[in-house]
Amino acid sequence: MAAYAIAHLAGVELGPEIVAYLRQIDATLAPYEGRYLIHGGRAEVLEGAWEGDLIVIGFPDMGRARAWYASEAYRRILPLRTGHSQGSVILIDGVADGHRATDILG
Repeated sequence: MAAYAIAHLAGVELGPEIVAYLRQIDATLAPYEGRYLIHGGRAEVLEGAWEGDLIVIGFPDMGRARAWYASEAYRRILPLRTGHSQGSVILIDGVADGHRATDILG
């Protein structure tokens, strides 16, 4: 089942460190088949308030998502982002094809 790395970032200081991070992250994703599904972009707010940027990276499964985040290549560049932005990052499982809202009811 697909899994996703989701980041909601705010206060990104677009300086040399963030640029270096952006130039290097794609190479860390490739061995784990990670691909961008959402990378910032203008959000059309329909309810509530929204600030910051949303990034969603898809992986074939949770094992590869975890392996990417824990990889030496990613851990090496991570401080370039964390030192110049605030936010939350999660890994989350997707749902199977044909998932219905009521499936969560058990």
